[in-house]
Amino acid sequence: MKLGKEKCKNIKRPTLLVIVRHAESERNKIKKDQTYFADEEARKSIKGIPDNKISLTAEGMEQARKTGLALYKRFGHFDYAYHSGYLRTEQTLENILKAWPENKRNKIKIRNNPFIRERHGGYTYDMTEKEAALHFPWLKDYWKTFGGFFAQPPGGESLANVVERVYLFINMLFRERVGQKVLIVTHGGTLRCLRFILEHWNYDQALKWPTGESPKNCGVTVYGYSSKEKRLKLEEYNKIYW
Repeated sequence: MKLGKEKCKNIKRPTLLVIVRHAESERNKIKKDQTYFADEEARKSIKGIPDNKISLTAEGMEQARKTGLALYKRFGHFDYAYHSGYLRTEQTLENILKAWPENKRNKIKIRNNPFIRERHGGYTYDMTEKEAALHFPWLKDYWKTFGGFFAQPPGGESLANVVERVYLFINMLFRERVGQKVLIVTHGGTLRCLRFILEHWNYDQALKWPTGESPKNCGVTVYGYSSKEKRLKLEEYNKIYW
């Protein structure tokens, strides 16, 4: 999205936000986006690896490369690119940018920002479903009562907690990236919090993803600046290019 110089003087937001969920990670491949591991056999290859050190699969690298080709063709140059500092978002961004001409890639300012990291999963992070039921027998009923936005995993964060830090990140963008095009590579849970703030969701909308709307690996979500409404508006959600 390109705006004239006069319009850019009047806006108080970035002109474009493109948000990408990270590509397929080793943990995604094994857990298939389930809450817990199926059993000990399923988790043995990545047991004990902290969340910030989980890497992409070979397929994930290719997803990111194809996404990068499409993003460059569609949007051209970005002024800034952010990732969460977690290995899988850093690798996703690296592979997205590998698809761009070197002279264009070198002009983008890249930053990591811990405010857009994934929700901390707490003590159940490496557990199987059987172990979670054994050690936290109350957890399932607690989750049903409070729902997926407010419920807090033992030792971890609720999505409502994540919203607090994501809000600070968005305020930084609004303050420091006025009139610029910004690319963000982040996580599924963080994306829900970004949408909660940018689209003014109520709590019921944030409790869970509607059926079929969970963010896909390398799913692309686009917000463009509306001169009429003077805010960023959702233009596209969860677009896949691989």
